[in-house]
Amino acid sequence: MHPPSRRRGATALALVAATAAALLTAAPAHAARAQTGALPTGFATVINAASGKCLDAKGAATANGTVVQQYACNGTTAQQWSLTDAGNGYVHLDNRNDTSEALDVTDVSTADNAPIQLWSYGGGANQQWQPVDDGGGAFHFVNRNSGKCLDDPGASLADSTGFVQYACNGTAAQRFQVVPVTQSTGDPDLGPNVVVFDPSMSSATIQGKLDAIFKQQETNQFGAQRYAVLFKPGAYSADVNVGFYTQVLGLGLTPDAVSVNGAVHAEADWFQGNATQNFWRGAENLSVNPANGGDRWAVSQAAPYRRMHLRGNLALDDGGWSSGGYLADSKVDGQVNSGSQQQWLTRNSQLGSWTGSNWNMVFVGSQGVPATSFPNPPYTTVAQSPVTREKPFLYVDGAGNYQVFVPSVRTNSTATSWGNGSPAGSSLPLSRFYVVKPGATAAQINAALAAGQNLLVTPGVYHLDQTLQVTRPDTVVLGLGLATFVPDNGITAMSVADVDGVDIAGLLFDAGTTSSKTLLEVGPAGSSASHAADPTSLHDVYFRVGGAGVGKAATSLVVNSGNVIGDHMWIWRADHGSGVGWTSNTADTGLVVNGNDVTMYGLFVEHFQKDQVVWNGNGGRTYFFQNEMPYDPPDQSAWMDGSTRGYAAYKVADSVTSHQAYGLGSYCYFNADPSVTADRAFAVPDRPDVRFTDMVTVSLGGTGTISHVINTKGGPSNASSNVADLVSYP
Repeated sequence: MHPPSRRRGATALALVAATAAALLTAAPAHAARAQTGALPTGFATVINAASGKCLDAKGAATANGTVVQQYACNGTTAQQWSLTDAGNGYVHLDNRNDTSEALDVTDVSTADNAPIQLWSYGGGANQQWQPVDDGGGAFHFVNRNSGKCLDDPGASLADSTGFVQYACNGTAAQRFQVVPVTQSTGDPDLGPNVVVFDPSMSSATIQGKLDAIFKQQETNQFGAQRYAVLFKPGAYSADVNVGFYTQVLGLGLTPDAVSVNGAVHAEADWFQGNATQNFWRGAENLSVNPANGGDRWAVSQAAPYRRMHLRGNLALDDGGWSSGGYLADSKVDGQVNSGSQQQWLTRNSQLGSWTGSNWNMVFVGSQGVPATSFPNPPYTTVAQSPVTREKPFLYVDGAGNYQVFVPSVRTNSTATSWGNGSPAGSSLPLSRFYVVKPGATAAQINAALAAGQNLLVTPGVYHLDQTLQVTRPDTVVLGLGLATFVPDNGITAMSVADVDGVDIAGLLFDAGTTSSKTLLEVGPAGSSASHAADPTSLHDVYFRVGGAGVGKAATSLVVNSGNVIGDHMWIWRADHGSGVGWTSNTADTGLVVNGNDVTMYGLFVEHFQKDQVVWNGNGGRTYFFQNEMPYDPPDQSAWMDGSTRGYAAYKVADSVTSHQAYGLGSYCYFNADPSVTADRAFAVPDRPDVRFTDMVTVSLGGTGTISHVINTKGGPSNASSNVADLVSYP
């Protein structure tokens, strides 16, 4: 955080493997199918993945020749269809206003771009469509007569665009989410702070609940309230303004399963446009049709825009300063404008274009992004992400059952994990999870873990009187709504054994009043096993020492296991809020990495009192690092590393022989004593395989000095020269 002054009556059709196999010559197969679905048995809306708009009978007409178009989903019967069994794996799609009228290729054409109309169903091959399952309730429809697919021409976003048939190509323009008009009931008990919407609910009801949550959470920076807002597959008209400790997410297997007409946004109105304190929130797994062609996500740390599809432009500021964020596994059809964002990471995403820069903009495994040009403008671009695993997520399958999807590991990847349909991975039924709800004790949670259960931690603040022990390989611990663990009596909140494939996601570890040695330990000391084939991963995992009250922890996160993937972490010793002071919220180090071959994407570590990151393992890689040195050393003598003035933002141990880091920034704002100096931001051994690329240091407002960027090279950043850049070291 930078200082505020910086500014159907139809027959069910089960899609068997033989049906899909018969179509492989007509349409490309998707790389991995997470589930096989069945078509709804009643009326359904049919939503195009490229546009987020509904299959619609123009003007609600029923006459032969009525144009079949896409239009903003509105819940009318002109957008409701029965998919009636026509035999041999085909269906005819009949409009609810007159079920004798079916989807028809005009003039029995076999040509590309032949228009689609309504016509009285007579059993013709041009009126029959083979639905091929793309997973998660999505299908593409192949015409029996032509062998071509139902298509949104040019992937148009415009209302009134007429559908056509076109050679099957596997694109989103030919993928349709089929959503029952009447949603299933019987949702599981996910606790009092989870709100579930489905398309059968009125827009007014949904908007009223969204507004009530936002009103409470807009300024609630250090409150105990937590919320998860879940949208079942389908189309909605809503203005989703996301406040503190609120996670908004779709329950589809891909973002296109949930289409929001309106906005899903974060604003800084509460802070006069200054977004430097817009923390602790998230938007995930939704597609958005912005009302005015663009949306805003004006945030700083711990506020990911993840697994999103925005059909328009995205602004990352609100007129004032904003201070770092994370966009991952997302598609933005239009332009991303970073505005006043000081630093940002975009990972495995696809953008229409990007504009804007400030100090440190990093792109990894992404398309439609600028080429490397650091420091002018300060773009750092890495073509591929070497190893990733996307965050697990909750979804509802075609039968209405809740499951958790666990994505597969990808290597040397670019763009999203879901762009071609179903992502690769596996699904776990909710029966395999202990659902942690407010009031649950550490003993109960540990008993569930010992019994082999995974954890779904619902929104709340959970005090722990014993360490949570994760010992089983491939355990999933998934938090909703910024679920928060607070260790009492100086214990470690959670420890993970040196095993394969544990996924920890969506949690905030908040230090207790008695100092803990660590808050989270991944692998015990001395861990040495290789987990290259099935790495443990941490996604949207945040650490806080102070702010909501006095908190203390010597080290927030220790990674002893090898091959761990960090996928967005903010490790923060609070600089504002309650319980803040040099002798109050004491914390030496944010992150210690002892394991080999650990990879970090989007690492934010701030304000710790000694070396903020200490990396002892070999083969480490970091893609984007943001740091602020502690604001509050009372004087130079209180902040000395032996004879060295100040501590490093990021220290690689002298014993390390190989390490890579790309796109790093460290900033100082010594407001207790502006004469305080840090001799260097980055401290590394002089070895040919320890390589740092594209670094920046900044003295915010000239308040304090960083003498050198790395070791004795680069700099200074001080009152005379605020910003210092260095392209490479050695």
